[in-house]
Amino acid sequence: MRYLIISDIHGSSYYLKKVLNYFETLKCDKILILGDILYHGPRNDLPKEYNPKEVIKLLNPLKNKIIAVKGNCDAEVDSMVLNFPILDLALVNDNFNMYMTHGHHFNPDNKLNVESGSVVLYGHTHIHKIDNVDGVTYLNPGSISLAKGDLINSFAIKEDNKITIYDLNMNVIMEYIHD
Repeated sequence: MRYLIISDIHGSSYYLKKVLNYFETLKCDKILILGDILYHGPRNDLPKEYNPKEVIKLLNPLKNKIIAVKGNCDAEVDSMVLNFPILDLALVNDNFNMYMTHGHHFNPDNKLNVESGSVVLYGHTHIHKIDNVDGVTYLNPGSISLAKGDLINSFAIKEDNKITIYDLNMNVIMEYIHD
């Protein structure tokens, strides 16, 4: 299976359309959303084409292809307008265990108690990075709409035993290959 991994949409229909185009052209099977779907949050500027209602319209038709976890900017009302569940934590097993979390609770500094060899997918910081902590890989695809750090908006694709982080022009930023 091929997975599109995105985080921190923050209500930007502009950037969501860009990555959903890759979902279609790369023939991905599932979208893994690592939280902060609709609201931009009080600390962030408005992202380009901030339009939570449009984001809802873009995501709801894909409800059977989405696995999503709750971010710190996601509220109970978001679950009322999105037609897919927003979980606190999710496990996807495809060649290896991938645990999905937003990152505000579990991250490389506050480890999730999982078995060695697992991958923890997290967002929240808006900075793409890959860390190995005590045999567990922590992978952050960055934010598609409000990049921080090097200011490169990014997402990831998981296929077989490889996860690749790309910028929005499909340039490879970094790769992880699971042994």
